[in-house]
Amino acid sequence: MKSTSFGLLSLAVAITAACGEAPVPAKTAPAPAPTQAAAAPVPAAAVEFGVAECDDYMTKYLACVDSKVPEAARAALRQSLDQTKAQWKQAASTPEGKSGLAMACKQMTETARVSMTAYGCSF
Repeated sequence: MKSTSFGLLSLAVAITAACGEAPVPAKTAPAPAPTQAAAAPVPAAAVEFGVAECDDYMTKYLACVDSKVPEAARAALRQSLDQTKAQWKQAASTPEGKSGLAMACKQMTETARVSMTAYGCSF
């Protein structure tokens, strides 16, 4: 269980680091308008892991990425999220994995609460 929790925490740090490296919009510049090419939001049923903290995090994070992140950075973040979803689904297949996911997703939500404010997102 410790290695699963450590792996999930490492994944959380990697995702947060990738998000933190994104350009921060200037405070005086208006936020870019969403384009028609924006990916459609993923339905909640597509991201359910059976862990409330992770389901909530993924739903909010995807909504932020799809609606507020500039298109140039969106593809890389979604690719990273797809990898995360696959790992979370595997971890959620055991009770120990679900327990580790709950803790990791709480930490990821707190980190994203800070890092994604650069895009005007709130968690």
